[in-house]
Amino acid sequence: MIKTEGLSGIISDNRFGVRNRAIPSVFVTHQLRVLSGNTTWLSSKLHQKIISKFNECWVPDHNGTFNLSGDLGHVENFVSSVKYLGPLSRFKKHDVKTKYQLLVLLSGPEPQRTFLEQKLLNDLKYFKGSVLFIKGKIEAEQQREVIDKMVIYNFMTSKELELVINESETILSRSGYTTIMDLAKLKKRAFFIPTPGQFEQEYLAKKLEVEGIAPFCNQDEFDIKKLSEIKNYSGFEHQAYEINYKKLFGLF
Repeated sequence: MIKTEGLSGIISDNRFGVRNRAIPSVFVTHQLRVLSGNTTWLSSKLHQKIISKFNECWVPDHNGTFNLSGDLGHVENFVSSVKYLGPLSRFKKHDVKTKYQLLVLLSGPEPQRTFLEQKLLNDLKYFKGSVLFIKGKIEAEQQREVIDKMVIYNFMTSKELELVINESETILSRSGYTTIMDLAKLKKRAFFIPTPGQFEQEYLAKKLEVEGIAPFCNQDEFDIKKLSEIKNYSGFEHQAYEINYKKLFGLF
């Protein structure tokens, strides 16, 4: 919720219940369409009905053909008032020397995170370049381990992640939308492995492959040789997006 003298309102990031009829309320999401397999039409309609109860819906993506979310964030004839913010990222691009040939960023629900961790740790033994491997396990203390050319952390802070992503030539990760926005901001090359059963990640990975930005494969199909496909793709190119904040927050 935002509130200043003479100004108040609610900004809700995918929280359905954070709304009040008495004050302006905004819903923030990239999911105007919710993918759920055979029931996509139903999950999308239900989500759109909830969104329509808010005064506005803010989508963190570009408007138009060149965008990151594709069909997820762009729906024709959607009655709600939709405004596009441009992709959002906590990171900034820095001009630094390349330190790692490959950065592995793991995340997501168990047990799939652990399955992928074990598979990649085994496969990357045969990778010839330097590897930074971040497991995505938030624990009480940060742990660091070195195995040959591979440096392994259980987790990193946002500030540390910003630095190592900038220092890395290629990123291997899940195809979650937040990750995609971050990599687009930092203009990175990537290889994606969608979380099994997550329709959104599978859709986004396929979209980026078709557009020639980044290759992907299913978790069970990955092997180290597939990383050579990255050279055939353009990688991300960040597109500047100017937001008129005075106009945007005029609602409040």
